Amino acid sequence: MHNTAWIIPTSRIVMILLSLAIMLRCIRSMLRERYDPELWAYLRAGKLTLPVTHWENLIGRSRSADLRLELPGIRRTHAVLRRDDKGIWKIYDVFSRGGILVNGTAIGREGLPVTDGDVISLAGNRVRFLDTNSAKRKRLEASRTAVGRRISPSLTLLELTTFQLFLLMQHAFSSDSGHLPAIALSFALLIILEWCCFNAMRVMDRSGFEVETLAFYLSSLGFSVTASAAPEDMYKLALLQTAAVLLFLACGLWLRNLKRASSLRIPLALAALALLAVNILFGRELNGAKNWLMIGSFSFQPSELVKVCYVYVGAATLDRLYRRGNLFSFIAFSALCVGALALIGDFGTALIFFVTFLVISFMRSGSIATVFLAVAGAGMAGFLAVSVKPHIAQRFSVWGHVWADRYGAGYQQTRALSAAAAGGLLGKGGGAGWLKSVVAADTDLVFALISEELGLIIALCMMLAVLTLAFFAVRSARNGRSAFYAIASCAAMSMLLCQMALNVFGSLDLLPFTGVTFPFVSRGGSSLLSCWMLMAFIKSADNRKHASFAVRPGERLPEGGKA
Repeated sequence: MHNTAWIIPTSRIVMILLSLAIMLRCIRSMLRERYDPELWAYLRAGKLTLPVTHWENLIGRSRSADLRLELPGIRRTHAVLRRDDKGIWKIYDVFSRGGILVNGTAIGREGLPVTDGDVISLAGNRVRFLDTNSAKRKRLEASRTAVGRRISPSLTLLELTTFQLFLLMQHAFSSDSGHLPAIALSFALLIILEWCCFNAMRVMDRSGFEVETLAFYLSSLGFSVTASAAPEDMYKLALLQTAAVLLFLACGLWLRNLKRASSLRIPLALAALALLAVNILFGRELNGAKNWLMIGSFSFQPSELVKVCYVYVGAATLDRLYRRGNLFSFIAFSALCVGALALIGDFGTALIFFVTFLVISFMRSGSIATVFLAVAGAGMAGFLAVSVKPHIAQRFSVWGHVWADRYGAGYQQTRALSAAAAGGLLGKGGGAGWLKSVVAADTDLVFALISEELGLIIALCMMLAVLTLAFFAVRSARNGRSAFYAIASCAAMSMLLCQMALNVFGSLDLLPFTGVTFPFVSRGGSSLLSCWMLMAFIKSADNRKHASFAVRPGERLPEGGKA
């Protein structure tokens, strides 16, 4: 025993260094490297020439407009210039006054096609559309820097694999010998799965793997949580992890075709509402929330699958800004979802949906007044929820002074704070903590559990991984081909970011304790599946060369005009 006493302390330091290296490499590749935009066409107004770098472009005077024209009569949000999967461009009237003409012909509700050399009249201003030809696109594409050239994704994944092996070693020293084979085999399957996913991306000619690396890093911590708190479920977790990655790949392949993706918005909206209705009627109540469905010996949370549907429907509905009724239909859909979650008492998930609604609606309406109105309405609904639901009122009443009732309402949070403090910077080692014996330590208090066993530095890296994905989603949205990808990516990430904030700050008594899971890390199959499916939206919005799901392997750019 004396000869091996140095292994755990050394492994803690090595794991921290590996975590920091993984984070720094991903941050540098995703956020610091130069982005080379795609070029699809030009708009020329007199001496002014504007490059068209998206498949959907907002034309107007607004600073947020993709094609900003500060010309007389041009409104802040004037028109939308849109390209479909076949390379056909159309222009749509949004909020112009007096209409828009293409070669002297007024456009209607369904828009009007534009081709190379066409003259578009915007509030009396003549603007010429110039499409780029295939040869020029190929030259521009060849000049773009492919992702992974400067920072090798395979080396980052190798660092992650080493981190996982050290994590497994820590559990080997602290776990019961009866559970050790399941823990070891499950970690081995996780490593095999991530390398298979990496090679699958290579087969698809995708060299960017940072999004998946961060997701696998968080999933590794989730494996550690299960190995500590419920080692008997390791095989189940490995199976769910495999299913989650397969769903991630399947969603990514489906999202390649924008027309096909948009066609599913109504069926998915109905499916989401049906799931919530079944939950209301047949759900099982746990800790004050009726958010579980039982099918034999299996249980799952419908709200986790509804998250994916909600993001999908929101992006598919609002990507067409020129459809004026789309915002109102999405508001109605959102109200039904949040209302259903309020009925089953899932206050935390309702709050996550509301924040996501604000992000989606503001990205397309750009109206602060709309946001304030929605926040005021939500404040009133929240007040009613606190008044009607006793368990929600109790969580608010103890917020900020959990130590005053450390054996009652503040029991979980005071134990979480004590365990997090006991772990220090380096932690006690995987499986060596005591918080795992507290109720919901592996779900609602998982930040404190990681802090105790793996240390505060790795717990902060866990948060940094989610923040990196969030900043990357925002950066990708600015450069994305289509509004569908931009909205879906930011909505998915706002959902995960809000979920992380409620989990971490709730367990540390900085926010009311809402009982939501930490993405990828908290134990729960439904949550794991939904998190990986949400990653498909973020991957699809990644418009770097050889990175996105949105581009087919070996895709040839369609023929354009003759400009």
